[in-house]
Order: sequence, then C-alpha cells, then structure tokens
Amino acid sequence: MIYNSGTGDKMRKSRLYLETSVWSLFFADDAPEKRDITKRFFDLVFRGIYEIFFSEVVIRELNNAQEPKRTEFAKLLKRCAPVRLEITDEIEDTANIYIERGAIPVNKPDDALHVSIATNYEMDVLVSWNYQHLVNLRKKEVLNGINLEIGYTKRLEIAT
Repeated sequence: MIYNSGTGDKMRKSRLYLETSVWSLFFADDAPEKRDITKRFFDLVFRGIYEIFFSEVVIRELNNAQEPKRTEFAKLLKRCAPVRLEITDEIEDTANIYIERGAIPVNKPDDALHVSIATNYEMDVLVSWNYQHLVNLRKKEVLNGINLEIGYTKRLEIAT
C-alpha cells in the first residue's frame, strides 16, 4: 500500500513512477486478481490522490502490445495525464551501473532504466508488478546500496 507523505495539515501527494507492468496489468484479463488490484489503484489515481510519472521506456514497451490493447493503453495514459520524465545521459549511466554491478540482468536494460529514472527524479515510489527484477527486498537493498555509493541519498521505495 502506498501512502501520501507529509507533515502537519498540508499533505504532499506521493510522487509515483509507474513502470510498464502497472499500465499493462490494468487490462490483464489473464491475471484477474492483479488486474482488479491495479484498477483499484488507478481509481485513486483518477481521484488525484497521487502524482504519477512515466517515461519513454513505458511508451516504447506499451507500443509493443497488439491492438486493441495498444489503443487502450493510449486512452489510459491520456486519462491519467502522467508527467513524462526525460531520459538523460545521467539516467543512462546510472542504469548501466546497475547492470555492470549485477543488480539488474544484462538482458533487462529497460528495468535498469525504470529504476534509474525513479532514482534520478527522486520519486517516492517506483510502482511495479515485476517481482523478479524489481519488487523484492533483496533487490531493493542492493539497488539502494548502489545508489548511496554513487551519490543518491534519497532511498527509493519499490512496491506493488
């Protein structure tokens, strides 16, 4: 569960980077439990509870979907109006470090980019359904350790 952070009467919206699995599970008829949880999450997004972000990596991955899902993804993105984050040289460099140090497999460069984007833009949470490469305690600790070593002091939360 993702909570808003802040102090006093003024609560700041949590800044969430949604990687591709979150968008795609909105339409996952083959995984009804995860789909239903994802739709409940997006109900909160539609109500403005969270400030959400995405990147070109998400667009590229979603564009690989077959029609009519690709069109449905485009409609969902438009409805949510997430902030699009640019991929900089620093983001690419950080992603490469995750791969070089074995935190993310070499054959999963987009996963490394998702983590790097969320880290570089100081997101509160990277939201994902990717348990193998992102959402697990050991992986989160390794990634945050690397981040600390290379100068990122804000801890990145990774959650479903």
